[in-house]
Amino acid sequence: MPAIITNKFRIHNAEQFVESFSEAAPNVYYLGIGRPQAFGTLTRGDGRTDNQGSDTSPLTPVDSIKDEYEYFDDFLAAKKVTSSDVSYVIPRRNWTSGTVYDYYRHDYGNRITGTTTTQTANSGASTLWDATFYVVSSAYNVYKCLDNNSNASSTVEPTGTSTSILTTGDGYKWKYMYTLSAAQQTNFLSTDFMAVATNSTVSSAAVDGAINIVKIKTAGTGGTDGTHTSIPIRGDGSSGTVSVTISSGAVTAVTVTNVGQDYTFGYITVADIIAAGGTGLSGTELDVIIEPKGGHGYNAVKELGGYYVMLNTNFEAAETSNSGDFTTANDFRRVALLRDIESGGSAASATTLRGTKAVLVTSPSGDFTVDEEINQATTGAVGKVVEWDSSNNILYYIQTKFNDHGVDSNGDLTAFSSTYTITGQSSGVTATPSSSTTTVDSILFTSGYNAGEIDADTGDVIYVENRSPITRASDQTENVKLIIEF
Repeated sequence: MPAIITNKFRIHNAEQFVESFSEAAPNVYYLGIGRPQAFGTLTRGDGRTDNQGSDTSPLTPVDSIKDEYEYFDDFLAAKKVTSSDVSYVIPRRNWTSGTVYDYYRHDYGNRITGTTTTQTANSGASTLWDATFYVVSSAYNVYKCLDNNSNASSTVEPTGTSTSILTTGDGYKWKYMYTLSAAQQTNFLSTDFMAVATNSTVSSAAVDGAINIVKIKTAGTGGTDGTHTSIPIRGDGSSGTVSVTISSGAVTAVTVTNVGQDYTFGYITVADIIAAGGTGLSGTELDVIIEPKGGHGYNAVKELGGYYVMLNTNFEAAETSNSGDFTTANDFRRVALLRDIESGGSAASATTLRGTKAVLVTSPSGDFTVDEEINQATTGAVGKVVEWDSSNNILYYIQTKFNDHGVDSNGDLTAFSSTYTITGQSSGVTATPSSSTTTVDSILFTSGYNAGEIDADTGDVIYVENRSPITRASDQTENVKLIIEF
């Protein structure tokens, strides 16, 4: 049977997601980075190969249980995402002179009365949310277009923050919605998206069921020329009136003189125009434009289609204020959003978490090399160097299911022993794991080992992006703006 998922359901899902960051028993989200090793064809422990694309063209992630397990194998670090890092957003549409903007209608996609043709916008959009009916100005004010002067080009930029409808010199009518704050411009404004929020002053001034716009569908003929007033807007609301101007027998203008209230449908009859002085008029059809629930500006998120959510996270240099969990010694190729993961057997709560394993060594014969393979001949353990801290003799590494990165020749992923020598395969460096228990950079080494602060295979991976390598530096900040469409 015919059915749809409505826009309101999409917004509901977006609302539930945003609320999950700050409700009484909130979910805890982390944005993680991983994959220091290059994409390519890798050999699994059973000898078969996996083609994972290349660094210049990584494959699209697969939504599978298999891959979710693998993501935890090479996480480098994760940073907690807080409620202040989250905002509803909508596609960004800068006001540009010479553009014909769509105007707000309540009936895009519906069949035009008396026909089988659907109502579409000037741009061809068949839904309001695809129509170009709002803009952001150079002053970062957001306006909704209520009338585009019969599909004329917009040449005068809307300005001001009045709660009244603004008419510009080019004949456009605009409704001011809200202004992007400095914080929103910094955190939730990108090339393609911008924050959306309801302005309380605008919302308070909105009138539920008011009528501000009436469009001429068919001008008609034979009417008595002049401006005819006090013509009622019929429907389920009250007090709405218009004046109608007739020239050469046809309706040329309709002006709302009283917006009324509580309309969910409305119409203006030819009989009422004739009664007001438009004697002889016939064939005229006028479209009464019904406003969204609460009126224009009452709820900007719903009115402008805010079923997108942006998460804004900065990976700041080495995150030295948070125990240096984010290494700058290696690049990364994956970004993932994690929900309700654990750390040390309990729900994770720290601002940052290190994902790599680490071993405290004694008497290294030199410096291990980033990205080289390390192994332990006696145990068969294999790993891949993520970072070598020569000041504290800490070797950070990952182990995966692939032969050249983690598993031994028998296909087993074997942990490094605290007894036997670790050897770097490209550097030739050897080192012996320490058996001491010590704390370095907030990493607690028990018998010389640390398993990382992200407990493998806990929580849920709810977003994954593979990308070309991002090289980090100690004086560099990576800003990640993750857009989720519901």
